[in-house]
Amino acid sequence: MPVTLKKIAKGAAYAGGSILGLLALYGVAAVGLSAVPVGERGRPAPDSVEVYILSNGVHTDIVVPVRSPQIDWTRQIRYADTPAADPSMQFVGFGWGDKGFYLDTPTWAELKPSTAFKAMFWLGESAIHATFHHRPTEGKDCVRLYLSRAQYARLIDFIQQSFDYDAQGRVEHIAGHSYGQFDAFYEARRTYNLFYTCNSWTNEALKAAGQRAAFWTPFDAGIFWHYRERGVTEGGR
Repeated sequence: MPVTLKKIAKGAAYAGGSILGLLALYGVAAVGLSAVPVGERGRPAPDSVEVYILSNGVHTDIVVPVRSPQIDWTRQIRYADTPAADPSMQFVGFGWGDKGFYLDTPTWAELKPSTAFKAMFWLGESAIHATFHHRPTEGKDCVRLYLSRAQYARLIDFIQQSFDYDAQGRVEHIAGHSYGQFDAFYEARRTYNLFYTCNSWTNEALKAAGQRAAFWTPFDAGIFWHYRERGVTEGGR
């Protein structure tokens, strides 16, 4: 083999080994830091606000009441923004993520390498996906939490600070995009990347609300592990 080709092959081997090493380090950090708990799960109380963590197996949402004494979300997130425009829905879920993933990749089969690359390396924009629900049903992919009014106020602030706003202070609806009949997309702040994913956002929302969360996690399993482990049952008992 010519010297030049040997150098190229050697360089490629080093590069490949470095990438594999970084991926392994990322995986170890994700598992290790996901296992470190912060905060405590709220207990039921007469004035508790019931919210939910909801997962589709990959992505997590925070689901909150559409209306409460503290906020009416329909003043920002309108039923009319969704195809169904159904005002009977009593809860609304919020998820944050990469705009390209959200709008251009409705299924994993449609994922483009360019979309994934932009998302992983700070090159894309972000969006909030809002979905109206009837009361969610608790299960392996849905956890109910109880927040005090002060905790819910902090969660409200966290969610509102995640939206991008127009010059009139209104959320910016991304028209013409939805996954179904009850959802809509909105412009958001921050940039998705390897270290701040859709699930990292949900995890930060839990921290803002003083709830049990992972120290850091890019995955939904890192959140749900803290609610499935022995001793963490309904209401934190």
